[in-house]
Amino acid sequence: MFLNDQETATDLLHYEAIARTVVRFINETPNAPVTIGVHGDWGAGKSSVLKMTESAFKGKDRVLCLWFNGWTFEGFEDAKTVVIETIVDELRRSRPTSTKVAEAAKKVLRRVDWLKLARKAGGMAFTAATGIPTAGQLQDVVAAVKAFVAKPQDHVSVEDLKSFASEAQQFLKAAPEDTERLPEHIHEFRKEFSELLEAADLDRLVVIIDDLDRCLPKTAIATLEAIRLFLMVERTAFVIGADEVMIEYAVREHFPDLPPSSGPLSYARNYLEKLIQVPFRVPALGLAETRTYITLLLAELALPRGDERFTKLLTAAREDMKRPWQSRGLDMRQLQDAVGTPLPEEIRQAHAISSVLTRILTEGTHGNPRQIKRFLNTMMLRQAIAHERGFGADIKLPVLGKIMLAERFYPDFYKQLAQLAAGESGKPAVLAQLESSLKKPVAGEAAVDAGGKKGSAKTEAAEVLAQEVADWQKNEWIRGWASMDPALTEVDLRPYVFVTRDKRGTIGGFTNSAHLENVVERLMGGKLVARGATAEVAKLLPQELDEVFGAVSDQVLETEDLKTEPKGVQGLMVLAEHSPEMGRRLLDFAKALDISKVGVWPIAMISTLKEQALQSEAKNVVAGWSEQDDNAILKRGAKAMGSIAKK
Repeated sequence: MFLNDQETATDLLHYEAIARTVVRFINETPNAPVTIGVHGDWGAGKSSVLKMTESAFKGKDRVLCLWFNGWTFEGFEDAKTVVIETIVDELRRSRPTSTKVAEAAKKVLRRVDWLKLARKAGGMAFTAATGIPTAGQLQDVVAAVKAFVAKPQDHVSVEDLKSFASEAQQFLKAAPEDTERLPEHIHEFRKEFSELLEAADLDRLVVIIDDLDRCLPKTAIATLEAIRLFLMVERTAFVIGADEVMIEYAVREHFPDLPPSSGPLSYARNYLEKLIQVPFRVPALGLAETRTYITLLLAELALPRGDERFTKLLTAAREDMKRPWQSRGLDMRQLQDAVGTPLPEEIRQAHAISSVLTRILTEGTHGNPRQIKRFLNTMMLRQAIAHERGFGADIKLPVLGKIMLAERFYPDFYKQLAQLAAGESGKPAVLAQLESSLKKPVAGEAAVDAGGKKGSAKTEAAEVLAQEVADWQKNEWIRGWASMDPALTEVDLRPYVFVTRDKRGTIGGFTNSAHLENVVERLMGGKLVARGATAEVAKLLPQELDEVFGAVSDQVLETEDLKTEPKGVQGLMVLAEHSPEMGRRLLDFAKALDISKVGVWPIAMISTLKEQALQSEAKNVVAGWSEQDDNAILKRGAKAMGSIAKK
C-alpha cells in the first residue's frame, strides 16, 4: 500500500478553494483575454489545482477547456506552432460537424503556415510579434547573407534554392496584401482566430498549460511566445502552472543578451509579469496542515475505498483547515468523532506518526506535499521490506519515522547513531543519556554521572560518553529530535539501521539524483570551479543541499593525505555560505575530523562562517585545537589565529 505521486483525485489539502477562485475570476471576466499563473515549487500541488480547475469547466457546452502539457512537446523543432496548431485542432474536434468551424480553422492554419515560412526566411516572425528579437538571431541572418555573397556555391545549393522557392510559391499564391508588414499579419491572425471562436459558438476558450517549468528554456519560451499571440484575442483564458523562478531562469538562458535589470525588476521578471496578469501562488504547508495531511494520507490508505468514515474525516479536516492559524491539526477527538470508537489500530498509528513527523518534516521539506508524500512512501516501503525479510514485527512505524528524520535531514548524526547502535547491542548509552538530560530533573535529586555512581570518579569511557552528550546538547536540531516521542532509550535500533541502510553510489550515494552529480563534481573542483557553482547551489532544495553536502564531505574524508587541503573543502565552504543549516553542518564536519591527520586548512575553513552563533562556536573549536598535543602544526596555526583575533 503506497501513495500515488500523481495529481490527487481527492483534495486532501483544501486546494479546491484556489481552483474555485481561478474559475470565478475567469467567469467574471467573460470577454477580456486573461492569463493566470498558478505558481509554486515543484511538488507544491500546482497540477492538482489545474486538474480541479479543468474539472470545474466540464459539462459546459459553451466553454471549451483544453489541457496542454508543455513537457509533451519537448524536443519539437518549433514548439510555438505546435501549441497553436494543437489549440486549433482541438477547437475543430469540439465542433466536428460545423462547416463554419472547419473553414475558419483553415484560415488560421494558413496564417500559421505563413509564420512558419517567415521563420525559415530569418527566424524573426514570432520574436518580432512578441517584442523580443535576439541579437543572436540578427547575427545569424547577417552572417548567412555575408557568406552567400562571398562564396554562394559553398553555402547554398541549387536544390536548396529550388526547394525554398517552391515552398514559398505555394504561400504566395494565396498571399494577403499585407504580408510584407508583419504587425498587420499578426493582427490578422488574431482577427481570424477570434472568428474561429465565433464560428465555434463559444463563450470562453480556457487553455490549461502544465509542467512548463520542466521544459528546457527553448521550449518554455516558445510556448510563452505562442501564448502572447492570443493575449489580445477576446474570450481566451490561459491558466499556466509553473514555478516562476524556473521561468525567469528560462528567460535569462534564452535571451542572454538582455541587460541585467530595468529599474527595480529584472527583465526576466518584467517579461513574466507582462505575460501573466493574475498570479496565484500555492502556499507551503504549515505545521497544522502538514499534520492533517499526513494523517489523511495514512487514513485513506488504511480504510477501504469509499468508506464513509474517511469522508467524515475529510469533512472535519476541511472545516478545521478553514482557519489553519487556529488549528493544531486533527486531534484524537476529531478522529474519534469521524471514525468512531474504538479507533482502528491503523488510524491510531496514523495519528502517532503525524505527531512524530510534523515539525521536522514541515521545516525540512518547507511544507512541500510531494516531498512529504515521498518520505511516507519510503517509510512504508522499508517496513514492507522488513516484513518480506521476516522481521517486520521488530519495526514500529513511529520509531522508523523518527530514525528516518535523522537520516534525511541530519545524515552526520544518523551515521553516528548507526555506528553506536552496531557496537552497543542496539541501545546506545549516549542516546539514553541525551534523552534523560532533556527531561526536567526531579527536585532534590542529585545528578548522576556517566558511570552511574554519585560523586564517583569518571572512567575514561564515561568521560568520552559525557563529551558526546555535551556535543549533542549544543545542537538545537539534535535536541529537538531527541525530545520527540517516541523515546528510543529502550529500543533496539539495529533492525531500523539495517532497513534504512541504503547502498551508496560512486558520488556520495546519488543513485536516483543524477541531476546533482554535476553540482557535486563542480564543488569537488578547485576554488574557482567551486565558486562558479554558487548559482547552482542557490537553486537546490533543502534536501538536495543535504545530499550534496554529504556527497562532498564523504569524498573529502576519503582523501588519503589530509595534511594539505583536499579537493572539496572549497565546495563545502560554498555550501556553508548558503544557509545557517549548511554552516552548522560544516562546523560539525570540522569537529568530527581526526585532528592528528589534518593540516591547518580546517582553521581557515571554519573561519569563513558568517552566523554569529556559529562564529562564536568556531572560535571555541579553534581554541581547543590550540591546546591539544596530537598535531603540532594545527596547534601552532590555531594559536596564531587566536593571536590575530585578539588584536
